[in-house]
Amino acid sequence: TMPHSHPTNTSLSELHLTGIPGLQHLHHWISIPFCVMYLITLAGNSILLCVIKADPSLHLPMFLFLSMLAVIDLVMSTSITPKMLGIFWFHSTAISLDACLTQMYFVHAFSVMESGVLVAMAFDRYVAICNPLRYLSILTSPIVAAIGLATLLRAVVFMSPLTFQVRHLPLCSPAVVDHSYCEHMAVLKLACGDAAFSNTYSLSVSTYVGSFDSLLITLSYVLILRAVLSLSSLEARKKTFSTCGSHLCVMALFYVPGLLSMYMERYHQDLPPHVQVLLADIYLLIPPAFNPLIYGIRTKQICDGARRAISR
Repeated sequence: TMPHSHPTNTSLSELHLTGIPGLQHLHHWISIPFCVMYLITLAGNSILLCVIKADPSLHLPMFLFLSMLAVIDLVMSTSITPKMLGIFWFHSTAISLDACLTQMYFVHAFSVMESGVLVAMAFDRYVAICNPLRYLSILTSPIVAAIGLATLLRAVVFMSPLTFQVRHLPLCSPAVVDHSYCEHMAVLKLACGDAAFSNTYSLSVSTYVGSFDSLLITLSYVLILRAVLSLSSLEARKKTFSTCGSHLCVMALFYVPGLLSMYMERYHQDLPPHVQVLLADIYLLIPPAFNPLIYGIRTKQICDGARRAISR
């Protein structure tokens, strides 16, 4: 295990990530599922992107949103996992302040983007099921691109002030971040100055994004449910439920651990720190690994597209 007390004169151009506080002796074991999940993320999302790109019949709005999700998942997990595995395997805990802030920016901005794309996907299913004849005239390519751009801009607008604030806060030594990546709240604990504004801002943004987006998604699915229950044939109902089922799995995977980890960090200070850190890690590692599996296996068009690509 690593010594915990770094000299207090560490220049704060460099920080140290502890990995999973209190579980350093288990780092080698913990690295195994983390590494496996990362490899599944890389393989699954890359295959998904290749299948969608190679098959013209998959160039539909639903699959374009799915491609956006795959790219976001690749970036989000790549921004934290290689460094995390470096800590677990080689005790390489040092990270420069700039790298740390960049990592923080990517993790949080891409989480906001992922949330936005999940809303877009719920809207896509709503249009497809409640307005099937006008589906392609409503969700034209420019509209899909505009939605993608809007989710990107929203993430940049929300997350830039956050990173900017931390950059300008005086940080105190010892420069030890009790986390396995530069999570905003964990870095904020090093602030010597008044971090109240940054604290409140981050809680407001995450609560707003989480609740506003889940509300829009819930609304879409309530309308979808109403439409589905009015379908006469049982077969049509089953087919619709199966598509929406995979979407709801992905959304639950994303929002439940995310909100849990955020609120536990705020309000359950008595929880052992490794519980909070593991929750935060799982929240960033599981959805990117499972999204392509859930969509790839549960979406008939993607399975067919993959078969066609392989047979070619």
